[in-house]
Amino acid sequence: MRVHNFCAGPAALPQAVLSEAQHDLLSWKGRGLSVMEMSHRGADFISIAEQAEQDLRELLDVPAHYKVLFLQGGASLQFAQIPMNLLRQRRKIDLVHTGMWSGKALQEARKYAEVNVVASDEAHGFRTVPAFDTWRVSEDAAYLHYTPNETIHGVEFNYIPEHTAPLVADFSSSLLSEPLQVSRFGLIYAGAQKNIGPAGLTLVIVREDLIGEVLPGTPTMLDYKVAASHGSMYNTPPTYSWYLAGLVFKWIKHQGGLAAMAQLNLEKSRRLYATIEKSGGFYHNPVSPSYRSRMNVPFTIQDTQLESVFLRDAEAAGLVNLAGHRSVGGMRASLYNAVGLDAVDALVDFMHDFQKRMG
Repeated sequence: MRVHNFCAGPAALPQAVLSEAQHDLLSWKGRGLSVMEMSHRGADFISIAEQAEQDLRELLDVPAHYKVLFLQGGASLQFAQIPMNLLRQRRKIDLVHTGMWSGKALQEARKYAEVNVVASDEAHGFRTVPAFDTWRVSEDAAYLHYTPNETIHGVEFNYIPEHTAPLVADFSSSLLSEPLQVSRFGLIYAGAQKNIGPAGLTLVIVREDLIGEVLPGTPTMLDYKVAASHGSMYNTPPTYSWYLAGLVFKWIKHQGGLAAMAQLNLEKSRRLYATIEKSGGFYHNPVSPSYRSRMNVPFTIQDTQLESVFLRDAEAAGLVNLAGHRSVGGMRASLYNAVGLDAVDALVDFMHDFQKRMG
């Protein structure tokens, strides 16, 4: 029996995707070998890669003048790779600091440029997004970087910022959870292990006029233009992760696309937040209601000594990976696309029962 997996990443994958991969594991489409054993230069894998990109472009309606790159290194490598590629004779970056991951991007970017923190909620423990009219933006920034959804603190932007410079966004936790107007961004990136597929793959969607002018000394492997001109295969890519991501893209299309995902994700988060709010303080979420994440819901119990009991009993009930990040503690339920309403309902029922027993 499969459990309900609320892991923040590597996260739950659709069971239909796992079943198809299992069916083709030893012999993909009757070829007599696994995708893991194929040459990335062979016609079979090239067809897998091209179909995956086509499906992703259709899901996100990616304009033709944007490159879609399937890379390695996780979103964390992008913290350095982006300034290497996008500074383009400039020496300043604007950045919004709303949690741990934007903080890591900030630390890395400072190795390459002056970083102007246009807004930060660090002093309040990252509970909201600072009001846009308080941002101190630059006129000479190479780009504005922000993290639309902070996985650890559960803070999510409910709008796309405006800036005269290209907008760069770390969509690791929310890409493919709802429709997105790609044309408003200069670059989008995301680690795969949330809504896209298994760990090992990183997606970058970048406007083609922004690539081709890297910082001196940039490794060849980190040049977006090199990756784009070689179809993301300058070296051997993470072929199996790419293949599984392609299966996820097809699965999302079969569910009704990103509009259907958005409706489902909104309902899942609504049910969980409602349970927290109606608990009379037994459960608590610290994030400003306007900026609560649909993807990652952190919560605590008023009597913190009960949290370890909650996690133990939840796991025994088949509700796993609910521990909050070690930096903040408490609990966290990640509600990515592959986490169904049945999983959320099971969690909500458990929370009600736990409160009755312990409250």
